[in-house]
Amino acid sequence: MMNKFNKLSYTMLMLLPVLTGCTVGPDYHAPASPVKATKYARLPDTGFATSPTASAWWTTLNAPLLNQLIDEALKNNPDIGIVRARLRQARATLSGNEANEYPSLSASGAAVRAHLPDSVATGEKNPLSLYTTSFDASWEVDLFGGTRRAIEASRAMEQANMANIADAQVSITAEVARNYLMLAGARQQLALLKRSVEVQQQMLTLTQQRRRQGTASDSDVERLVTQLETTQSQLSPLQADIDAYLDTLAFLVGKTPGELDGMLSNIDTLPQLPSDINVSDPGSLLKRRPDVRSAERQLAAKTAEIGEHKADYFPKINLVGTLGFSTAEGALLEKQNMSWMLIPFLQWNFLDFGRVRAQVDKAQAERDEAEAQWRKTVLDALRDANSSLSRYGHQRQNVVDLYRVSASAQHASSLVQQRYKAGAASLIDYLDSERTLLTAQQDEINAQTQLTVDFVALQKSLGLGWQ
Repeated sequence: MMNKFNKLSYTMLMLLPVLTGCTVGPDYHAPASPVKATKYARLPDTGFATSPTASAWWTTLNAPLLNQLIDEALKNNPDIGIVRARLRQARATLSGNEANEYPSLSASGAAVRAHLPDSVATGEKNPLSLYTTSFDASWEVDLFGGTRRAIEASRAMEQANMANIADAQVSITAEVARNYLMLAGARQQLALLKRSVEVQQQMLTLTQQRRRQGTASDSDVERLVTQLETTQSQLSPLQADIDAYLDTLAFLVGKTPGELDGMLSNIDTLPQLPSDINVSDPGSLLKRRPDVRSAERQLAAKTAEIGEHKADYFPKINLVGTLGFSTAEGALLEKQNMSWMLIPFLQWNFLDFGRVRAQVDKAQAERDEAEAQWRKTVLDALRDANSSLSRYGHQRQNVVDLYRVSASAQHASSLVQQRYKAGAASLIDYLDSERTLLTAQQDEINAQTQLTVDFVALQKSLGLGWQ
């Protein structure tokens, strides 16, 4: 009988390498890219190149303080810390699933000293000593690949979490740059607005004098009062915006409100944007964007989980073995004190197929959801990039147009100033021309600020900014 048992055990051990090569469930194949075009549909005719993109795009702005802020944000931002912790969780899950491929081992030992009653003791020694030790091993044979599919799924989720870190870096670098540029633009606007208040106050004072002299009406004065109060009403909201940009930048780099106020006190000039921007091509975009990579890896994980659940349709084989030594005298580890046991046993919940089928159906539905999410992410990435290209191109033309308006207002103001110095124009005419110039300059600064923000949005849409 023992010989038959031994033969059966050895036969199963010999078949294990063959049996464990089976893996149920669908094999994963990455979905084909829907991109057919070799260039973006909304690519402007000038100012863009299909050359490879630069990841650290903010360095092209030549703003050392911005570079410093982004470096700090990449190290200390709370959101990046959160996704890094999630990556560690995913890696721990992967390690746990990989450990399931190997036997679990345990060891135990005991030393007993006992005195037996004379009526029970049969040996010469009383009290007696007993020493035992044992080594136990158990192994669930991955006969149909359920464990391998679990490892495949957890490895894909690890890679998805790595992509999520990159996606967080893209978002954080863009947010730091956007708030930095909005801060600079708002301070330029504030300076122009304060100058407008001064000019309008001077115009109001002169008009009040003229009213007393009978050369201006009450309506002229009230019109200027309304203009002045309207301009003054814009100061407080703009200062509140500046404070908000400062606090947001502090948050993004992991600091508390007010900590960056001194460091950023002189940020009041928008940087010069590069004349040409490298945007690569749509195919490269999808390979580069971390959110697309994350969605694809999640699809791979959900595909593997189908096989993980399908393995429950089939029986499980476990091998349990024990090697032990026991003695009351002499050396414990001698051969005559050894005992061993090997038990292969099979477990099959063949009446539980309804539950397994439900789990498989659920996994297949989750896989279909992941594929739909991947396609949505791909299409959204293409939409985002093309819309950003269009906005940046049109806003750049808007800046050119408003620059011409500002230049014309500057020229007109210079002519009125010359006439005023020559006595051919009044002070009120000169101040009115300066007010018109300041309004044109405010519109130009607004457009330039929006252009820099659109530049940041373009870089983010291209999936740039991760390390």
